[in-house]
Amino acid sequence: MTESELAQRLKSGDRRALARAITLVESTRAEHRQSAEALMAELMPFAGGAHRVALTGVPGAGKSTLVDALGAAALAGGARVAVLAVDPASSISSGSLLGDAVRMQRLAASERVFLRPSSNAGALGGTAPGTREAVLLCEAAGFDLVLIETVGVGQAEHAVRDACDTLLTLTLAGAGDEVQGIKRGLLEVTDAVLVNKTDGPGEEAALAFAAELSAALDLLHRGNPPHVAAVSARTERGVAELVEWLASRFTELRASGMLEARRQEQQLRAFAASLSRELLQALRGDARVRALEAEVASGARLPTAAAREAVRSLLTSRDSS
Repeated sequence: MTESELAQRLKSGDRRALARAITLVESTRAEHRQSAEALMAELMPFAGGAHRVALTGVPGAGKSTLVDALGAAALAGGARVAVLAVDPASSISSGSLLGDAVRMQRLAASERVFLRPSSNAGALGGTAPGTREAVLLCEAAGFDLVLIETVGVGQAEHAVRDACDTLLTLTLAGAGDEVQGIKRGLLEVTDAVLVNKTDGPGEEAALAFAAELSAALDLLHRGNPPHVAAVSARTERGVAELVEWLASRFTELRASGMLEARRQEQQLRAFAASLSRELLQALRGDARVRALEAEVASGARLPTAAAREAVRSLLTSRDSS
């Protein structure tokens, strides 16, 4: 099947074509790269219409259950929903659990839902390689809401912000000093903090924590604090209100021009990251770079100085050719 044929099937809403396209853009094989880029170039004009929402939080916070409840509520409102569930990869076997479909029973059963589990392949930032492209492909296939479930709070979790329009952070009460337990860097970039499991015996503690968190975030973000809400993925408390808030936020982002500005910034950061990878790959085979690597490994040269020398060498070679 050619890229054009795959693109036509995907635009018609064919979920198998969408799955095949995502597999292609996630592939690390060199021979798939050109095909993936040709496919993306053909589909880019049809992307951009969905609200891209990412959920992150500590393991056990109930992300998958909330995604199921949130997606079901969006479905009831007439939306088509795509879910990109990122699973952690084993550092030993490179395998991942890929078990989110089990925890998203209602979404998995709907014809208007596309559910895609992907391994993060050990990548930092909460997303998988190709997540950005997968989001665009889901939009080109006609989905109105793209939910990205991340692997959980980690060392570069804020990077997931570059794949979404709205970042939701899920947390729990009763975990010691809860406010300090949420990474400050994540609180600086999140758009909403949801205190989950506001039900049963823990309801009172969750409500109290939500109030404490709201006050703390008012101090951290003077004038524009993240939205704070107490929810229960199990009983669906606060889920309808969350859907309304997301719809209102998306409308506001589009009307104010903030959506376009945010996505342009994301594109530029993606370009910078890709440029860095391409340059590094181009330099790795250079004999002069290998010599610099040996000097760095032996302690004879600082890494920063060696990097500048490598770039200077590359630019000199380009100018002399």
